[in-house]
Amino acid sequence: MDWKVLEGLLSGVNKYSTAFGRIWLSVVFVFRVMVYVVAAERVWSDDQAHFDCNTLQPGCKNICYDYFFPISHIRLWALQLIFVTCPSFMVVLHVAYREERDRKYQAKHGADRHLYDNPGQKHGGLWYTYLISLLLKTAFEITFLYLLHSIYDSFKLPRKVQCDVSPCPNLVDCYISRPTEKTVFTYFMVGASVLCVVLNICEIFYLITIRLVTLKKRGLVHTSSIMKVRRNLN
Repeated sequence: MDWKVLEGLLSGVNKYSTAFGRIWLSVVFVFRVMVYVVAAERVWSDDQAHFDCNTLQPGCKNICYDYFFPISHIRLWALQLIFVTCPSFMVVLHVAYREERDRKYQAKHGADRHLYDNPGQKHGGLWYTYLISLLLKTAFEITFLYLLHSIYDSFKLPRKVQCDVSPCPNLVDCYISRPTEKTVFTYFMVGASVLCVVLNICEIFYLITIRLVTLKKRGLVHTSSIMKVRRNLN
C-alpha cells in the first residue's frame, strides 16, 4: 500500500483542524504509519513461513496458523489506519462544497461578494461535520482495539500454541516466530491508538466547550440589545 497517497490527502485536513487535531495527525503519521511502514511490516513479513509445528502432516501447519491468526496483526492495523483517517475527508469535502457554493455566489453577485467569510471556519453545518468525524474516528479506534483483543484473547503473543484441528493427527505444538518482538510492537501500536482516542475525546470536549461559550456570548449580546431597545422606547 502506498501510504504517501494517504499522507497527501490528509495534509489538506491539517489546515482545518484544531490544535488537538494537528497533534492527532502527527501521532498517526509519526508513531503509527511510519512505524508500520519502516518496522512492523518487516517484523510480520515471515510470520507464516516461520510458524513451526512439531508434525509433518500435510496441511496441519497451514490450518493451525489460520486457526490462531484468522487475520494478521499487520493487515488489521492497515484496515484500522484506513478507517480512522477516512472520516477526516468528510471535513475536506464539506469545505470544498462551501467553496464551490461561494464561487457560484460570486459569479452571480460579483467578485467582491462572499457567501462565507471563511469556508473553513467551523460554524454551522461544518461544526457538526467536524464533530461527527471525531465521533467516527473514536468509534473506529475502539472497535479495532476490541477486535484485536477479542481475536487473540490478549495483546501479548504466546511463545507456543497448541492445535488439534483436522487434519492434524493429534494435539500439535506450534511455535510463533519472534513472539517477544511482535508483542513489543503490538503494545506500541495499541498505545498509539489509545493516545489517538484520548486526543479525539479532548478535541470533542474542546469543540463543545467553545461552542457553548460562543452561544453564551451571543445570548448575552442579544439580551443586551433587547434591553437597550427597551430603554430607548421608554
